[in-house]
Amino acid sequence: MSRLVLGPFNRVEGDLEVTLDIDGGRIRSARVNSPLYRGFEQILAGKDPRDALVFVPRICGICSVSQSAAAAAALRDAMGIRPPPNGERAASLVLATENLADHFTHFYLFFMADFAREAYAGRRWFDAAQARFKAVKGSAAADALPARAAFLQIMGLLAGKWPHSLSLQPGGSARAISSADKIRLFALLSEFRSWLERRLFGDRLEVIAALDSAQALDNWQAARAPASSDFRLFLEIADDLRLQDLGRASDLFISNGAYTVDQAVLFVRGRWQLGEQHARPLDPASITEDAHSAWMADSPPLHPHRGQTLPDADKPDAYTWCKAPRLDGAVAECGALARQLVDGHPLMRDLAVASGGNVRNRVIARLLEFARVIPAMEQWIREIQPGEPFCTQGTIPDEAESCGLVEAARGALGHWLVIRKGRIANYQIIAPTTWNFSPRDAGGTPGPLEQALAGIAIGEHERVPLAVQHVVRSFDPCMVCTVH
Repeated sequence: MSRLVLGPFNRVEGDLEVTLDIDGGRIRSARVNSPLYRGFEQILAGKDPRDALVFVPRICGICSVSQSAAAAAALRDAMGIRPPPNGERAASLVLATENLADHFTHFYLFFMADFAREAYAGRRWFDAAQARFKAVKGSAAADALPARAAFLQIMGLLAGKWPHSLSLQPGGSARAISSADKIRLFALLSEFRSWLERRLFGDRLEVIAALDSAQALDNWQAARAPASSDFRLFLEIADDLRLQDLGRASDLFISNGAYTVDQAVLFVRGRWQLGEQHARPLDPASITEDAHSAWMADSPPLHPHRGQTLPDADKPDAYTWCKAPRLDGAVAECGALARQLVDGHPLMRDLAVASGGNVRNRVIARLLEFARVIPAMEQWIREIQPGEPFCTQGTIPDEAESCGLVEAARGALGHWLVIRKGRIANYQIIAPTTWNFSPRDAGGTPGPLEQALAGIAIGEHERVPLAVQHVVRSFDPCMVCTVH
């Protein structure tokens, strides 16, 4: 048996190291290391609870709004208030803008560039992939980046700036939207929709959202040439490389639910296990963190309200700064695929029944979210009533235990807050990549990525195996959020 250590990975937010034990040309086991410790949970201890709104966006520069939304939700839960209708819509628009921008960045800058590598020269799709997605030189760099920049102007209108906005508050949004702002928002969203329909899909968003089975997707694919759209080219590549056979983990999926408007959500909260007909409710009380393999002080698995973040850099047998979140003791995957499976989208359910969670399905789910979320954003803008309140005021209690559960682009994000004598007594965060890149727990069960890497074939002379990179990037890791 041989050992291969990979890292740091390029095009990943933060540091990542993966250790692979290889036997007979295949990965026998993997260990995933988040080698950077940051300590935001310790920074927040003792501070005024409202200070979390200033500190937590700085956990990450690409998903700062998600952290703001979770902190605002935790404070809102503690205060027992509800945003007015305008505030709910504005907050959902801000979070949706960041999440879709993250999906866009992942596909065009992080994921597809790997298929333009010379190792794939000779594949029937290689010339098209290289011309479109080669880093810096591909045509996507010239048109996707301006499209992303224009779309993110929505964030400027709604939140003042990005990243690290302070507009999201427990009671809604601090930024009121005028009638003129609504017109500008519609124009920006319409421009982005047109780009997606022209370049990403080559079809209307409503057509993509309505695909309801693997056969329907196959029919859509067969009716179009590979070069007709970026989505169609991805499907061509995925089928040729059999990406549906790569990167399968536990097939237990969780979602905190996304985009609350009028006490309803666009994507429901819940848990779904492959083989079940319906999603089940997600009980936050069933979430624990196991520090067995982390460079953290030993403790039994603890609910985040009782959680500890006490570094122990010399701990024997530990190999990461990431704890191991578990749901009723089980390994769970989160992300766009999990959101769509929990929500019951028929296409993703059909694909999952055929092949579970894998590289191909994770990417399809991200792209599907463009088709489902953009029309919802258009509706939220229509429903905003200029001149009506955008934020509800409230009072921070002296004693409280609360949590804020949201969906970042990469999946389930939770902030757990304990207030004692008006100050933060404990603040624990479980980020999406904490779930997906978690290490082994006390029972020796690997986390999702560690499971997804097991069994992959490794070429004799491969030093940075492409298959491993595809699997890693299919989860779209954000390591700085992992170790917050």
